[in-house]
Amino acid sequence: MDIFLIIMAFVCLLTGIVGSIVPGLPGPPISWLGLLLAGFTPWVENTPMLLVVTGVVAAVITVLDYVVPSLTTKRFGGSKYGIWGCNIGLVISIVGLPFGPTGLLGIIFWPFVGAFVGEYIKQQDFSPSLRAAVGAFVGFLTGTFLKLAYCIALLVVVVAAFL
Repeated sequence: MDIFLIIMAFVCLLTGIVGSIVPGLPGPPISWLGLLLAGFTPWVENTPMLLVVTGVVAAVITVLDYVVPSLTTKRFGGSKYGIWGCNIGLVISIVGLPFGPTGLLGIIFWPFVGAFVGEYIKQQDFSPSLRAAVGAFVGFLTGTFLKLAYCIALLVVVVAAFL
């Protein structure tokens, strides 16, 4: 049973890393589940405090992943139109994900285009619209980096328990 649990823990940890890049797959909560599963084995000792802190961090990062692109769009001068465009683009990218590499490229492309189009509808000016779209892109990269760093950190914690 311990071998099964540790295999499932590593599957969750690796799936969490993939989920940090692929939208629609919640990477941090899946990685946290891997940490939890590893704690049920004799090789990894998880304290309740570690599980609570990492669980809260997973929840916060998951929420921030949806909020940060909108915030950076606004920070780069975007209006509510740009923010809505970014969010609509994010939904379009999630819907297009099953269509292979085009879907994966859409993760970056559609929020950028959505923010640009939304802002262009509002301002009818190329430069501020482009700036808002760049803000959406920066927000996407920031959220992805946070998720990826968290998931890799949990993998390192579990691997370090075996060393």
